[in-house]
Amino acid sequence: MKQVLDLERWPLHELDTADGRALVDRCRNELRDTGMFGLAALIRPDALEACVTEVEPLFDSAAFTQSRDHNIYFDDGIRDLEASHPALRRFTTVNRTVCGDQIPASVIAQLYEWRPLMDFLAAAMGKPRLYPMADPLGRINVMAYRAGEQLNWHFDRAEFTITILLQAPVSGGQFQYRSALRSDSDPNYDGVARLLAGRDQCLQTLELAPGTLNVFRGKNTAHRVTPVEGERARIIAVLSYYETPDVTFSDTERMGFYGRAATVGAQA
Repeated sequence: MKQVLDLERWPLHELDTADGRALVDRCRNELRDTGMFGLAALIRPDALEACVTEVEPLFDSAAFTQSRDHNIYFDDGIRDLEASHPALRRFTTVNRTVCGDQIPASVIAQLYEWRPLMDFLAAAMGKPRLYPMADPLGRINVMAYRAGEQLNWHFDRAEFTITILLQAPVSGGQFQYRSALRSDSDPNYDGVARLLAGRDQCLQTLELAPGTLNVFRGKNTAHRVTPVEGERARIIAVLSYYETPDVTFSDTERMGFYGRAATVGAQA
């Protein structure tokens, strides 16, 4: 894995050393203070180029293209609010998704299965252990956003979201977020409405460089990607791990996320 990752700068495979412990402490502190942490240029340039080369052709030939009208909750059944409440403002998200079962031998799949990465992430998040997702579609999603496309405002379902930017666009495609906008006990609907109206002074924009591993509290952090500009797509991998083994999506969830329930091999 040393040919893929810059483990001299980021010794995430040596958690029992002073440098490894210092890295975990730094990431934990950043999660606590800001709601996220990043490891810039974790993937080496040659490996990053290989990741893009492996997945980019699939966006034209085999990806699921989704254009979705939604609110920030991806849920039309928020019973606490009237349909006209400004926290339920509608947006559109457009992207193309390649699933884990379409790239089983890829560099990103090898990285996903690497146990030291899981152990590092668990330590940084304060979890006893993380397991790879059993769902062959959902475990790895690589998403492309082309000119005019974007990932609009939303909260994630998972407590933490793990991404690796593989390719940056010419311009646009900026990651914007508002940490701790809500909590498990307080939905803060008025605060959500202020954010969507452009009146939240705590909104932040993060400039991600290709090869950066980014971890943030996706469940209670509102976030979006601004529209991409130019001919080069924004390509990002999303890695899903869980605290329990054997987690899968239902067929209904798969259809909604990926437009299919069966794996590539089963379809063939």
